[in-house]
Amino acid sequence: MVTDRVGDFIIRLQNAAMAGKQEVSLPYSGHLFNIAKKLKELGFITSVEVKTKEGDEVKKSFVVSLAYNERGTPKLRGVKRISKPGRRLYAPSTALHRVKGGTGARIISSPMGVITDSEARKAHVGGEDLFEIW
Repeated sequence: MVTDRVGDFIIRLQNAAMAGKQEVSLPYSGHLFNIAKKLKELGFITSVEVKTKEGDEVKKSFVVSLAYNERGTPKLRGVKRISKPGRRLYAPSTALHRVKGGTGARIISSPMGVITDSEARKAHVGGEDLFEIW
């Protein structure tokens, strides 16, 4: 049993990118699915699909396809978990800064849903500082 689903999710993505895999299969969670959709908007992922086992509607999973550039290197180069189950970290919109000079993004779980650091600064909303991705 995994206690940190978000941490497991981003590490699986990073490991798959480093190994050159095209797809990653993950157990379904609504929160993780929203994070994956946000990463698709940012260009780190090309597609997100929900799959169910035949005859079992309870066991859902989703498959994430990683994005690669024209040279074949993954667009996802690294991740850093910020808020953890043992230590939740929240940030106001004024404390959110650009990641890696603007080439990366910080993912925030806010009252508006899962948003990036730039969206949080524009909307003047803070939230739980989940992770950085570049």
